[in-house]
Amino acid sequence: MVVCGDDGLAHRLAAELRGVYGEQVTLVVPASERSVRPPVVVRARAASALLDRVVTAAAGLTGNGGGGNSGTAPAAEPPGGIRLMEAAEPNEVALAEAGVERAHALALVYDDDETNIRAALTARRLNPRLRLVLRLYNRRLGQHIEELLDQAAALAYGEGAGGAADGSGFDASTTVLSDADTAAPALAATALTGTSKVLQTGGLLLRAVERPPSGAGTSADPGLATLALLSPTDSAGPGGDQGPTLLPDAAAVRDGGGRATVVLEQVSYAGPSLPDGRGVMPWFASLFSRRLRWSLAGMVGCVLALAVALWLVTGIHPLRAFYLTLLDLFAIDDPAIGESVGRQILQLLSGLAGLLLLPVLLAAVLEALGTFRTASSLRKPPRGLGGHVVLLGLGKIGTRVLTRLRELNIPVVCVESDPEARGLATARRLRVPVVLGDVTQEGVLEAAKIHRAHALLAVTSADTTNLEAVLYARAVRPDLRVVLRLYDDDFATAVYRTLRAAHPRASTRSRSVSHLAAPAFAGAMMGRQILGAFPVERRVLLFAAVDVGGHPQLEGRTVGEAFRAGSWRVLAREESGDSPGLAWDLPDTYVLQASDRVVLAATRRGLAELLGRRGRAGT
Repeated sequence: MVVCGDDGLAHRLAAELRGVYGEQVTLVVPASERSVRPPVVVRARAASALLDRVVTAAAGLTGNGGGGNSGTAPAAEPPGGIRLMEAAEPNEVALAEAGVERAHALALVYDDDETNIRAALTARRLNPRLRLVLRLYNRRLGQHIEELLDQAAALAYGEGAGGAADGSGFDASTTVLSDADTAAPALAATALTGTSKVLQTGGLLLRAVERPPSGAGTSADPGLATLALLSPTDSAGPGGDQGPTLLPDAAAVRDGGGRATVVLEQVSYAGPSLPDGRGVMPWFASLFSRRLRWSLAGMVGCVLALAVALWLVTGIHPLRAFYLTLLDLFAIDDPAIGESVGRQILQLLSGLAGLLLLPVLLAAVLEALGTFRTASSLRKPPRGLGGHVVLLGLGKIGTRVLTRLRELNIPVVCVESDPEARGLATARRLRVPVVLGDVTQEGVLEAAKIHRAHALLAVTSADTTNLEAVLYARAVRPDLRVVLRLYDDDFATAVYRTLRAAHPRASTRSRSVSHLAAPAFAGAMMGRQILGAFPVERRVLLFAAVDVGGHPQLEGRTVGEAFRAGSWRVLAREESGDSPGLAWDLPDTYVLQASDRVVLAATRRGLAELLGRRGRAGT
């Protein structure tokens, strides 16, 4: 695997590929990246150089200085198993020296889209069967680039981009990802459930939950599936003589009553939700104010009462009575001369009601015109709102998180200081209340009803702003669940420990976008079928979507027969037709067909055996 990048995501991705998947990795970074690269946001990335050095040290990376005529530094093989190489830019010479022609996959995660695209085109020419993973912010451009590179790979071998014609098993696919898109589900799940161990598949958001041990001979609710039995001594430690049991069978789960379990659950929200704005009544409510709506309702009731009274007094047809009432109401000249006294009194009352109706109609017209004129204005948080998520920041990350939260039908109130932020258009489209103002000013979080909120998500690009918002929110409500985005890992660790010590009963999480996005990029480098990975103590469980056809361990077998304890387990089957999705309640007697596509959990060794990959020495 070859990883090229200029920020913390490249280092994290290399460590993820080596530590989780056991791959041989070559990391290509700019020679002067740590000292020359200007920060994107001064306040947010003031410690970017320190972060890169810390991540490099944590991954066991060391490199030799000096450069050659090609602009690349000699590569080193550090004890951590990651080969480090320095290059000024990912040109043809640097990619060739990194071994792209012999590589299985290449990840281009530079902060500049143009650099990634130029390097991807060069790499595809050097190795048409190379699997490519690109980091692009422009979604539309990414789709075109993905199709272009896949087509280039297909033309090179005269077949689809799914593999090489020589039968070597290489997957020459191209995957375009954005760190904002990949980190959004984890941030949303952290705000909702307090954990970032999430997996997104089939439109569902899943999480791995550790449950305390149950009594001997009894078993707790397994959720969607029981993934592992934790070590009997300490679920958070190395496990002593006996480590965790991955993918246990029913007998092991039943007999392991004294051990904690890791189960798979669906992330859901059962609290109150904001109105979706559909139907006639919500549209009418958004068009007119509450006071004007009551005034209109009163006038309608008055007209109906007058029409009924005229019908009872004169005995005429109800429709004619309603018609005459409207004539009187709008002062159309039809005096009730020669009529009964009751009819004349009702005509006078109708004329009076007409006079009262004029200002109401004028106010309705003016308010409707004002509503249409300010249709692009932002909504305010409704009265009595509670149990919602306060989202601070509507930039690149905040916009993706907002979309994900509304997909889960979670009520959100956004706080943004920039009236030209990119996420305001998304908030208008989703009809999400927004408070415009600087969160450092008093009263802004109160306007977002932070005292009745379920969680606070601070994801602005400034660390100091996120920290100040969290500290102020904790002062208002000490038990509030908070999730803040911090760029520097050391700073995030110190903030997390301090907040946990000051508020031990409250949920506090500090997250780095590159840390959350690295697993998705690593999974894409392993192949499009890899959905994600969950760490279980010192071991890792992988989740993959696999076509049953061509796998003798699955095809023609029942779900029970295909299950191999400690290696792999079929969790769900993708359904097609009018309502595509995942079927999780597969009986053990269901026979897997060649046309089925299943989602399974597997160990690294089990997945390698199932997919027929060659083992690597020293992994």
